[in-house]
Amino acid sequence: MSRPKILVLHGPNLNLFGRREPHIYGTTTLAEINEKLSALARELEVDIETFQSNHEGALVDKFHENIDLAAGALLNPAGLTQHGVSLHDAIKAMPFPVIEVHMSNIAAREVWRHHSIISSAVKGTVQGLGWRSYMAAFRTAAEWAKEAKAA
Repeated sequence: MSRPKILVLHGPNLNLFGRREPHIYGTTTLAEINEKLSALARELEVDIETFQSNHEGALVDKFHENIDLAAGALLNPAGLTQHGVSLHDAIKAMPFPVIEVHMSNIAAREVWRHHSIISSAVKGTVQGLGWRSYMAAFRTAAEWAKEAKAA
């Protein structure tokens, strides 16, 4: 029996986690986040694919490649949060639930960050918990994937 796969997509500049504005994002690197997620995937008995790109089209392509393979996805759209129309549209086309993830609380930051164009396309949002935002979102995505498979 195959295990559900959860796709984890990281947007622009997130490859700089640990170095970029540590007072906002902390000192945990993207590699460390991905390792924590991989360990959680093993614990929850689901498969995981992680991907980071600084280009919106590459993130859209990754969604398209997984349209029939993934059971759920996490997306930290980063700088595409407010303007990623193509990313929004790709999410709407996916047959699986997508959770928007942010390490910081975007509602508590600069006013221009408060609105997410992505939020209206996703099933839910987890934010403001640092790297733990990813973990909380991943647990939920795995539960949804297992529930869908059992139905």
